[in-house]
Parts: sequence; C-alpha cells; structure tokens
Amino acid sequence: RRNWELRKGYSKNDSTLNPASRYLGDPNDLFLRYRIQHAKDFSLGLILEKDAGEVLSWDTKTSRYGFNFASFHFTRYGIGKWKTISLGDFQASFGQGLVFGAGFSLGKGAETVPTVRRSSLGVLPYTASIETGFFRGIGLTRQMGQWQSSLIVSSVGKDGRVTESSDSLGAAPQTLTSLSQTGLHRSLSELSIKNQVRETNLGSNLQYSAQSGRWSAGLNFLHTQFSIPWIRNATSYNAFDFSGQTNQVGSLYANLSWKNFAFFGESARSRSQGQGTVLGLVSSLSRTVDFSLLWRSYDRHFHSLYATAFAESTRPSNERGVYLGFQVKPSSTLKFNAYVDFFTFPWLKFRVSTPSKGQEWLVRWSYQPQKTRQVTLQVKQERKMRNLTEEVESTPTQQVGTILKSQAQASLELDFSPELSSRSRVLWNQVSFNQKKTQGWMLIQECSYSWGNWKLTARMALFDTDTFDNRLYAYEQNAVGTFAIPAFSGRGSRQYLLAQYRIHSRLTAYFRIAQTIYSDREVISSGMQAISGPKQTDTVLLLRYALH
Repeated sequence: RRNWELRKGYSKNDSTLNPASRYLGDPNDLFLRYRIQHAKDFSLGLILEKDAGEVLSWDTKTSRYGFNFASFHFTRYGIGKWKTISLGDFQASFGQGLVFGAGFSLGKGAETVPTVRRSSLGVLPYTASIETGFFRGIGLTRQMGQWQSSLIVSSVGKDGRVTESSDSLGAAPQTLTSLSQTGLHRSLSELSIKNQVRETNLGSNLQYSAQSGRWSAGLNFLHTQFSIPWIRNATSYNAFDFSGQTNQVGSLYANLSWKNFAFFGESARSRSQGQGTVLGLVSSLSRTVDFSLLWRSYDRHFHSLYATAFAESTRPSNERGVYLGFQVKPSSTLKFNAYVDFFTFPWLKFRVSTPSKGQEWLVRWSYQPQKTRQVTLQVKQERKMRNLTEEVESTPTQQVGTILKSQAQASLELDFSPELSSRSRVLWNQVSFNQKKTQGWMLIQECSYSWGNWKLTARMALFDTDTFDNRLYAYEQNAVGTFAIPAFSGRGSRQYLLAQYRIHSRLTAYFRIAQTIYSDREVISSGMQAISGPKQTDTVLLLRYALH
C-alpha cells in the first residue's frame, strides 16, 4: 500500500522539521501473511508488517527484526483431552467479554438483536495485523467430560512513554505515563517508546456445560503485571482509571436457554473493588418478532484491560445503561429493525466536566422483493452532553450542553445480471450544539462488473459537511483480507477502482487505486502527516496464493 502525495514527515530538506519527528523509512506499507489450517485440526500462521514511514532494519535495541511487527501462531485442536493448545500469539473469549474479550465486536448497529450477546469461543489464534490486544505465550484448554479448563500464560512488550524522576536517595525510578496503541514506529521519537514496558499475564477459565446443552456457567481470572508502574498524567476525568503495576480481575458468567428465551450474564470485580455486570436476554417472541434486552453497570473504578463487553464508551467503565432491540419480519420481503439505548456516566468524561447521560435510537427498514433488488432506509439519533468550550480539563466555571446528532441514509441495491450490479447510497446528518445546527451530505454510486477471470468495482462519491462533527463514515471494498471505513469531512469527492484478476486456480491479483479531492482546502491533514495540495491518492497491490 502506498500514498503517492508526499507527506511532511518525509521531507528531507525542510529545516523547520524536528529531526526526531522526521520519518526514517519510505512511504510503502508492506504486509506479508502466511496461514495454513485444517478445520478442527490445526492452524499455523505468520504475519510481517512494515507501516508507511517505517524502515526495514535489524536492530535489537529497538526490538526490530527486519519488519517492525511480526506475529506467529501455532494452534492444535483435539489432542486427546486437550481441546486447544496455542503457542505464539492468541486471544481468548469467555463469558460476555468483561475479562476476556477477543477481537472486533459489532456492538450497536443494524443487526439489533443477536449482537448484544457474546459467545465463549475459547482460545483463538491471533491472525490480525493490529499490534495490540493479544496474548503472546501459551494458551491451553482441556476438556474433562462436562468440564472445561483453560490456562493462559503471556509476556509481551508494549509501546509506552516512560519518565524518570529522582527520589530523596538519588535513585531515578521509571514510571509509565501512557501506552501507545498506534503501532507506528516511523521516527526517532516513535521508536523511543517501542517496547518500553513488558506486560505479563496469567489467566484461567473454568467452565461447566450441562449435558442437555440448556445451560453453562464459568469462572474467569486474569492477573496483569507491568515491568514498571503505570502512573498517568493526572486529570479530573481519568482520576479513577487504572494506576499501578498490577491488576487482577475475576468474573462469574452463565448462560441459560429456556423455551424461546436465551438468558446470559457476567459479573466481574477488579483489584480496585470496582464491579462490572452485564445481564441480558434474546428471545424469539414469535415467528416474525425477535427481541433483545441488555442491562449493564460498570463502576468508574472497574479495571479490566482486555475487556470488550457491550458499552457506549470504548471500554466498560464509568457507565450504566439499558438497551432494547427488536427485529420484525412481517413477510419474506420486509424486515424492520430498531433499538433504543439509555445510558448514564456517573463520573466525568473526556470533554464532559460533569456526570452526564444520553440516549440513542435507530430504526431501519429493508424491502427485498427479489434476491436481486433491495431498498433500505435508516434513521438514527444520538443525544449526549459535552463542554461548551474546547477545554479538556474541568474548571469551576465550565458549562456543559447537549449535543444532538441525527443521521439518515437510504440505499438501493440492484443486480441486473450475475455479472453486473449497482449500489446507490445517500447519507445525511445534522448536529445541534450550543444553539447552532450544522449538516453533512454524502452521495455514493458503486458498480461491479465481472467477466471471465476479471472483476471490477468502481465507486464515485461526493461529500459536503459543515464541521468535523458532521463527518460521515462509508465502508469501502478493498483487497481480500483488508477493509476500510474512512471518515469524510469538508467538501470534495472520493473515487476508487478495485480490480481483481484470477491468474490461475491458486493465484489471484488485486489492485486498487483511490483518490480524494477536496475543494475547500489546500493542505490535507496536519503535523507530519500534512499533504500540500487538495488531493490524496493511494494504491493497494495484493497477490494471494492458495497452496490448496
């Protein structure tokens, strides 16, 4: 992958640049993935990645061994009573994600009923290129009749900003002030935080599943220790966030199926005595009506570093909420989805200098008279609170207002033939805040055509938004194994062409060229990522070879 316009960080002759911030490598983003697997038998994989701006280098001092990121896994299934043996990089999923929450979760969206419940998938091989959120070591799961036990041992380096402070004895103890999750090591300053702290994890799970299959229950425990204490830069809103060198969190979860109801829940407590609880149910009330209900409560001092439980915030902490979801299928051609979510935040948040509350609802209507035609209409509204000023830290005179975001979209999908299809979408939003209303629009037209060994997909989009708060997100097709949901703000156009060619039965090539042209600016982005000019062009070239 490559962006073809020169970003400021690559400039060699700009004397105004801080040498520590200048990018050391070239603009190419290189990615290599190898995986061989057999269902219910084994999985073996290797991932190597160099981000744009990083340099290929063998330097043990900065933990670079060629590529800046390397990930390996070997997972074996079904060896006697050993259900799973995983070596290298892996994830774990047990309960509702309050202790072990593996990977990407959908959360709130168009699928309003099934996504509220997490599944206990156990120990899973890690196959993504994101450089955080996984364990590195060994994960074991043993099956003993109706009982299942798992053990996790992990030690992995983390990127973080470390400071030294002298004490009264003249020593200079180190402390971690922040963790970085970008995975970017393009400059000397970014390399200075690479693998500065080591995180060690020891975890376990014990689960019992009834022979009838109607219920199951389990226990989770995770101990996390950092090589140096994590002491955050203090602010009012993060006063109850995790701080220290060790954390423990344990939980109890259960699942029960009764008639047309599926009940689930998990309750956890961390070393800080903070509690987190999720309780919910999913039900088919009739052949045409499905229903979901979820209640969650996360204390402001609940600390769980690998949690991905259902939440309005990015992590389950400082939140109470109730979610109700519905899906109605009155006929084979009609589907109606809706949800409403009420939530409160008992403590301060970023840019919210008071305890706050909010609500969100969505209504979606889909009509598909034939497999080749579908019309979708969706309306969503979100109401939250925000400081009236841009100040992050709270002050006695700071005022808080309500920000109301309304969104609507309509789409039309047509398959004219097995070779030719069309997708049309209109997106709109409006933001009301501090007695001002701003809007954003986006029009998208996409067509796909296939013939022989070729498949071409082209998109043209126009967008016009008043402010960054009106930014619009649009999913884009990309080469296999990659995806993008970029945000668009300002005024301009976006277009791309994706070509797929099957060279022979085992080898397929993908090429994508995309360009964004702005009509309201002459500089794109800022800082080291700044591009001088109104357009940005990027390409992707991927070769995929199937061994079998």
